[in-house]
Amino acid sequence: MSSSFRPAVASAPCLLGSDSDELIHYDSAPAEVALLNGLSHAFGICLNENKDDPDARFLSHLASLFKQQRVDLETPLEKHDRPWGNVYLIQYGIVRLFRESNSGKVAVHHFFTEGDLIWPVFGRSRTVRNTLCLTSVLPATLWVADFAAFRSAIQSYGDGLWHNFALVLTEEIAELTSMREYRKHTMSARERYQLLLDEYPELVKRVPDNQLASWLGVVPATFSRLKTSFAKQGKPA
Repeated sequence: MSSSFRPAVASAPCLLGSDSDELIHYDSAPAEVALLNGLSHAFGICLNENKDDPDARFLSHLASLFKQQRVDLETPLEKHDRPWGNVYLIQYGIVRLFRESNSGKVAVHHFFTEGDLIWPVFGRSRTVRNTLCLTSVLPATLWVADFAAFRSAIQSYGDGLWHNFALVLTEEIAELTSMREYRKHTMSARERYQLLLDEYPELVKRVPDNQLASWLGVVPATFSRLKTSFAKQGKPA
């Protein structure tokens, strides 16, 4: 992805603690740069320096709907039995998508990380029949916009634009859910744990074990045994 925000040549790290005349100082990029980069990635649009370009105006319009929000770990963002109201772009942190039964049993469906755009994919989740919850796993920096305004803004740029955009994430979530269920029914817990290490090493380092256990479809005690077993074999955990 090309961008108008091109990194300049940096000074050597050994100079960073000195007042050398050779040290090149740059202002830090404004936070909005992360927002525009995230939106451009989500829509497959390359940023450019022409502010009058239709794509640039489109991204600028969407960006104007978002406000930066910092949250602590385990902060509820969306709750079940309430219409899902917002769109989230993660600048830093991890959030989890899950369902929780009346008895307190939790089924984790997905983890979202830096750069991910999250919105209520399924129509039911936009009503009081919503069964999905969204909560921060770690302290997070998010960009938040009202979902209705976000969708309306996209629709105003073309009849088919919203449907094309929505289809991509809908298919991605459906595919990930289908594959997870397939693995749960056809692979052992040990095999699934190995895939977790291979495919999501950063999540293993950053997400609490009990949440990874729920995502993997095993009880915490089983997850702990698997983790210990793999550690004894010298495999990363």
